[in-house]
Amino acid sequence: MSGRLELWLFALQRISAMILAPLVLVHLATMVYAVQGRLTESLARTQGSTIWALVYGLFIVSVAVHGAIGLRTVVREMTPWRGTGASAVAALFCVAVLVLGFRAVGAIT
Repeated sequence: MSGRLELWLFALQRISAMILAPLVLVHLATMVYAVQGRLTESLARTQGSTIWALVYGLFIVSVAVHGAIGLRTVVREMTPWRGTGASAVAALFCVAVLVLGFRAVGAIT
């Protein structure tokens, strides 16, 4: 792979981590609130909420990008796959996370 691509992937990995950090805290706080017996109330509040859809949409995109780049790196380091093979696995993972994630966001908003 070209050095330019590796540089962009490195930057995207760090940017997605910076986006994920506060969103993980929001997600964990929401889950703690929901598990403390307020699940029905929490889900009722998210129905039709554009804000929650945007927050969780950004969360899903960040997770997909961050996870796919990380998976690509692990596959390249731990297997004989290089170049296209590792990138294809990462791309499929990214698409799967995006599809499943946006289905989940659609279900709660």
